[in-house]
Amino acid sequence: MGNSIYRFLCGVCSDLCSAASESAYQPHGAHAAVAALGRDILHFQRTKQVPEGLSRHVVSSQNAQANWYKKLQVAWKKARPAPTTPEDAARLVVLTLKNHQKADVEGLLAFYGLPHPNAASAAPPPPSSAAPAPAHHAGPAHKPPGVKFELHTLPVDAKAVADGDTITVYVDTSGEPGSVPGDIKKAAAERTKLRAARNYPKADALQKTMADAGYRQVPNAKGQEVLAKKYRIRLSGIDAPESAMPYGKEAKEALLKMVEGKPLTVHVYDTDRYGRSVGDIHCNGVFVQEQMLKKGFAWHYTAYDKRPELAKWQKQAQDGRKGLWASSRPQEPWEYRKAKRNGTA
Repeated sequence: MGNSIYRFLCGVCSDLCSAASESAYQPHGAHAAVAALGRDILHFQRTKQVPEGLSRHVVSSQNAQANWYKKLQVAWKKARPAPTTPEDAARLVVLTLKNHQKADVEGLLAFYGLPHPNAASAAPPPPSSAAPAPAHHAGPAHKPPGVKFELHTLPVDAKAVADGDTITVYVDTSGEPGSVPGDIKKAAAERTKLRAARNYPKADALQKTMADAGYRQVPNAKGQEVLAKKYRIRLSGIDAPESAMPYGKEAKEALLKMVEGKPLTVHVYDTDRYGRSVGDIHCNGVFVQEQMLKKGFAWHYTAYDKRPELAKWQKQAQDGRKGLWASSRPQEPWEYRKAKRNGTA
């Protein structure tokens, strides 16, 4: 009898605790978007699972997403009162994730249909607050469908082009200071002082520390060193010959000739399994993939991108026997990689 009463009381307590927990994440009168966010935070607290479909709106991995929800869980519990309006919830998200990528924060807000807060102290600066990009820096007037975010890079270094379809770029962080970790800001400031004092060994050591974290001090268009974030870009929709293949070196040189020393506009669609941002690159008003295809320095990568214009530009190069199409039977790069993996290349 005593055990039955004990189990009954434990059950009542458990139900009360569960109800209290739910009410904390589902405040009375909360907007539907706020309620959805609260439910997902509560679901994460119980299952450690992030919402299905979120990855289509953000650029970071599910492990990173789990870290966001841990932080949001703590922030929500501390909020007095709990958010009830979309503006309140958006402000909580932005403040909690202020040191994370802008694209991720905006993607998370969009996933729940939450607005971007206008308060400068609570949100990353809007694009209009950043210094205007030079005219030759601009990409197309309209972003293509599916673009997650846009990058405006610093001038491209000659060593940044790995091959005919991969570039390493750097983006000035001054427009988004809240996204840079504090230790990186501190290292950059210290390195600037060390270089002024000509203490180059220590300055180089700090540069390596920043590089390991994905940041680097690099010259901007005026030759001034700025703190920049590193992105590896995989050109969407094309596959250039590998370096050891015929036209591999020519493809790399063609890409380098187009982008060296110039700032780029990059429209990012996704992140591949190697952590590279997959996107379209525009340079001085020129669509880079278009030129690579028309000149015969790349294949249309139909397995990942079926845009008809890419097929049309490849056909033009084939008909004109340009670049790799001068060969009677050029090998596809993906088949070359497959043969190399199987030891038959």
